[in-house]
Amino acid sequence: MTDVSGVTQDLLKEKITTELGATFVEIEDMSGGCGQAFSAIIVTPQFEKKTSLARHRLVNGVLKAEIAAIHAWTAKCYTPEQWEKQRVEGTQETAPGKGTNGEVVSGTTA
Repeated sequence: MTDVSGVTQDLLKEKITTELGATFVEIEDMSGGCGQAFSAIIVTPQFEKKTSLARHRLVNGVLKAEIAAIHAWTAKCYTPEQWEKQRVEGTQETAPGKGTNGEVVSGTTA
């Protein structure tokens, strides 16, 4: 499928990693490949002592042009400590939309 927006998973991951010093970034294209909807998990020390809103504003500021070019953007933002705690507890999340097949989420019926 053609990448309509010009925004790709690799572009988003590179920009987040470079500009936020992220130690882990998982990007999921939820649009079926046309580049119109993405979800992400972002782990960076820059989120330390920031509220959820402040974390999202930081990310959205870095991706301002990219977010303007796509239809939907969802991010889950963690500090390295929060991410490690989830790993130890076996509760680490995946990017929303992971495990989907087009419009149908795995384990459900259309």
